[in-house]
Amino acid sequence: MNKKKIIFGISVLLNFFVLILFVFRQKPVTDKKQFTVVCTTSIITDTVQRIGGNNIVVHGLMGPGIDPHLYRARESDMHKLAAADLIFYNGLHLEGKMSEVFASMGRYTKTVAVTDAIPKEQLLSSEFVDLYDPHVWHDVCMWMMVVQFIITSMSDADPDNALVYQGNGDQLLKELEALDKYVITKAQQVPASQRILVTAHDAFGYFGSRYGFEVLGLQGLSTDSQVGIKDIQQLTSFIVNKKVQVLFVESSMPHRNIQAVQHAVEARDWYVIIGQELFSDALGDLQTLAGSYAGMIKHNIDTIVAAITQHETR
Repeated sequence: MNKKKIIFGISVLLNFFVLILFVFRQKPVTDKKQFTVVCTTSIITDTVQRIGGNNIVVHGLMGPGIDPHLYRARESDMHKLAAADLIFYNGLHLEGKMSEVFASMGRYTKTVAVTDAIPKEQLLSSEFVDLYDPHVWHDVCMWMMVVQFIITSMSDADPDNALVYQGNGDQLLKELEALDKYVITKAQQVPASQRILVTAHDAFGYFGSRYGFEVLGLQGLSTDSQVGIKDIQQLTSFIVNKKVQVLFVESSMPHRNIQAVQHAVEARDWYVIIGQELFSDALGDLQTLAGSYAGMIKHNIDTIVAAITQHETR
């Protein structure tokens, strides 16, 4: 009997939540509002804004430097999501438990996981069974697949502006094609034996696969995981054995863990510097180079190449 009451109570709460969403979804009949899109990460927000231009209103839930792995939805986010005509999120569990919210809202608002654009056989596996690395944007070619997917999704949801979305999207794709070539050219400035990238967490796997770097992160794919002494010891041994000379911190993560690795390496009679921060899971401030997707990619490759080539093997 108690179990039935509990189930009934949960059912009531879920129905109440759905009712609240339905109320928020009611549109005024007198005013025709602009097509409204809500995006989770700053990377998706920038891409959608480029495609939509002035024809849409874009709300990004996560601002510059915000770690999507640890983000928790606020009440204001729920209002924005409920009022949206279209919702884009990364998927592949990047947003953690927020994916459950998107699944619920999919009954009333079109929700799109942008990583659905990528065939599963092209995704990198993770340390967990049946889960994949969500950091696809670090491979510019892969992100171009996402761009085309976003163009199609926006055009289907708002056909009146489909030609605008396609035109803006085509221009963006041309820019990204040139950006991919730029990253390839820059990467080739580093001798193959020195193309080793050590970062705070394992976010650059797609970058390594596309541009020829061996990549190792102190933490796993999610920053929600904990760093232990064993993790630091294993990474320290790798750095000393491979004679890695540069470590990189990330903008959306505390620097103390990488600093701990640096100290552990020095205790093994090897010396590494900590390079400028890379942007892994979020863009930088809008007024900076890393405030756009293309700018972030350019900042990262320029920073990596400059740091490694300036500190060649002693």
